[in-house]
Amino acid sequence: MEKWKFQGNQGLKSSAVSVRGVFNVLMQSISKEKEVVHLCRVDPTDNPLFSADPVAAHAVSTAAHSGNFNGYPPTFGLPQARRAIAEYLSRDLPNKLSAEDVYVTVGATQAIEIILPSVFATPGANILLPRPGFPQYETRAALCGLEVRHFDLLPNSSWEVDIDSLEALADDKTMAMVLISPSNPCGNVFTYQHLKRVAETARKLGIFVISDEVYAHIAFGSNPFVPMGVFSSIVPVITLGSISKRWIIPGWRFGWIATCDPHGIFQKTGIAANIERNMEITSDPPTFMQAAIPEILERTNDEFYSKNLDITREAANALYERFKEIPSLICPHKPDGAMAVMVQINLSQIEGIADDVDFCVKLAKEESLLILPGVIVGLKNWLRVSFGLERSAIEEGLSRLKAFCLRHAKMSQQISA
Repeated sequence: MEKWKFQGNQGLKSSAVSVRGVFNVLMQSISKEKEVVHLCRVDPTDNPLFSADPVAAHAVSTAAHSGNFNGYPPTFGLPQARRAIAEYLSRDLPNKLSAEDVYVTVGATQAIEIILPSVFATPGANILLPRPGFPQYETRAALCGLEVRHFDLLPNSSWEVDIDSLEALADDKTMAMVLISPSNPCGNVFTYQHLKRVAETARKLGIFVISDEVYAHIAFGSNPFVPMGVFSSIVPVITLGSISKRWIIPGWRFGWIATCDPHGIFQKTGIAANIERNMEITSDPPTFMQAAIPEILERTNDEFYSKNLDITREAANALYERFKEIPSLICPHKPDGAMAVMVQINLSQIEGIADDVDFCVKLAKEESLLILPGVIVGLKNWLRVSFGLERSAIEEGLSRLKAFCLRHAKMSQQISA
């Protein structure tokens, strides 16, 4: 047998748990008898009621046809793009951002890839992640050699942060915590009062906050969206954002990193310098895309946003009401933001299902319905369900889900149903 000195990275295999990976596995399990319904991924372009604003297409077309943006962009982004993002974010902040506070990225995923290795140089460092949360943070942390510690979000308290568990996890090697609001995967929007309490706790622990605001302003319930940067005078904040969801253009892959830090703590501690060093060895969004950003941010009108919020609200309400009719599943919190919600499986009422992964694989096979198992986002025996679809697709998907649950219900549940 030939002997080679190289082999695949086993650490990558163990850490690379992703929504895309699970989606591909489920696609291999689907029944061929029914059209597939996707309640698995959160892609608003799956809903034909959503469409990108013509302003965005016009901005990109104009930039591309100008011939002025065919070369490499500056390392941190075109100055006009950085300035436009700073002005856009500053509308909601007490401390205004400058262009120098903003770095453009290839979507928010690249922003995560830049931030984690940039700021965690201390041997044995750890980061606090929400459970449930977005799996990309855990995957990237593992590849950086960062220890991950999970603080809980409380389903029966509107998915608020369990402050006690947060404090108990931190030690002198804890660098930062991640907060996602509006929340993927929980569908909640944190209140001003709760975010302030989180900020005060982070300051007490001596850590900063990475605020994932990919779903910024997609809030349609009683709680308005509040950016974490509002509390940057209490604790320094790194905000991650993108144009994917609010503008219905996830395939355009454009995002940003913004440092909300009026006291200059990131400069003093070298965090800002490390971000810039890492930006120097990463790829950039296309130059013409960067050139289009000022027009996209400045000229998209409120009517476009409000129409999309109405569509999302209607879908979320329909989903929540239908879950009340499905045995063995519990949705503890009516979604009031983002485009997904967490639902608990009561396995004691189901036969022939081992766990949430088994549930989703058999659901795909029997009903051609794709739903993400909760273990992927940190909660075993839960489901993450997307409502970024049109009403008819949601109704069809939940009808199939109800039929599946009834089919696998224990005899006592079938009788009561």
